[in-house]
Amino acid sequence: MAGLKYLSGFGNELASEDPRCPGSLPEGQNNPQVCPYGLYAEQLSGSAFTCPRPTNKRSWLYRIIPSVKHKPFTKASCGDLTENWNEVEPDPNQLRWLPFAIPKSTEKKVDFVAGLHTVCGAGDAKSRNGIGIHVYTCNTSMVDSCFNNSDGDFLIVPQQGEILITTEFGKMMVEPNEICVIQQGMRFSVDVFGETRGYILEVYGAHFELPDLGPIGANGLANPRDFLCPVAWYEDRKVSTGYTVINKYQGKLFACQQDFSPFNVVAWHGNYTPYKYNLKNFMVINCVAFDHADPSIFTVLTAKSTRPGVAIADFVIFPPRWGVADHTFRPPYYHRNCMSEFMGLIKGHYEAKEEGFQPGGASLHSIMTPHGPDADCFEKNSTAELSPERVAEGTMAFMFESSFSMAVTKWGLQTCQKLDKSYYQCWEPLRSHFNPNWKPSTQ
Repeated sequence: MAGLKYLSGFGNELASEDPRCPGSLPEGQNNPQVCPYGLYAEQLSGSAFTCPRPTNKRSWLYRIIPSVKHKPFTKASCGDLTENWNEVEPDPNQLRWLPFAIPKSTEKKVDFVAGLHTVCGAGDAKSRNGIGIHVYTCNTSMVDSCFNNSDGDFLIVPQQGEILITTEFGKMMVEPNEICVIQQGMRFSVDVFGETRGYILEVYGAHFELPDLGPIGANGLANPRDFLCPVAWYEDRKVSTGYTVINKYQGKLFACQQDFSPFNVVAWHGNYTPYKYNLKNFMVINCVAFDHADPSIFTVLTAKSTRPGVAIADFVIFPPRWGVADHTFRPPYYHRNCMSEFMGLIKGHYEAKEEGFQPGGASLHSIMTPHGPDADCFEKNSTAELSPERVAEGTMAFMFESSFSMAVTKWGLQTCQKLDKSYYQCWEPLRSHFNPNWKPSTQ
């Protein structure tokens, strides 16, 4: 949406007030006896009060009516959203999905919440340790309803169609090749402008942060200044027919009614906010001599576990870049990994599998499941002339990598009817090049 403004910086202490109400932020304190404009003060805590300062997350919201005013929550239909990781037997095979189908608006109106489908995941929201991977496929905007996730954070990756997200902190327009993060407990509503599809990485028990840079230094990868937070915007709107608040809690959906819009925050300040990021701003680091740097150098955001260096989930991208490595097989190497790798494609063609892996589709290579370039990719790149070349031009693939051994849902394996059962065949033509009489070159 033209004209939307943002504040920049990752995890910064920010402050914003709707320009229609200048001076709506209290001065010098968080919770005055009487707030400016007769507003209510409400704190949203994203961490325990006693967390160390670097990880302490909270914001103060100054709103027309506090969020506590609502009718009781009752159970709502979960559709294909689930945290039941035991619906079907485990499947250790390489899995690939064709593009997930988007419902036609002429056949059925489906909004963002109704269009959520869980593909895979692991762990438990009750114990605050786990991950869920979902897709959303929808064709209509949410009307007089909002969603909040009491279980964890949503990292949303639009693939087709821009989405306008209205939050308690303001509005964000998020387009394909951008991402946004809606952190735990934040209420939001999604407007769409046609048939819309994307991916969601959900983490329980941790928030996303920028990866440590180590010897890279102070600059590189996703720079903090390129993350954008919305500015305060409010509506003082009564909804006599009822406004629905949908709450994801312990893996289930619940709904309650109230008679006003929840987007009634006139001003806010703090460091616990929604935010978005444009993937084109990622400062790519790559090998300039020989061999591969590991794909961890493409990490945009990480949700750390309690084990040093091990993530609940990493969000990794494979952006356009130069390939210049000498004496090197340049595509991704063959691999067995102690982590789970879920990949999606926003646009273009993924370099290791130019056929079959399509925008709007996905793949899952589970823990210790072998994977790597298909036969065509291996043959072509084993004999290619190694001159500097652009890699992944016009393409953006991404990976949700997790230390959890993820289970695939019944929807992912069966109901969606998009599982490509011929996936394994892309490696069938691989043949032996072993030559027991090989001798080192004398040149």
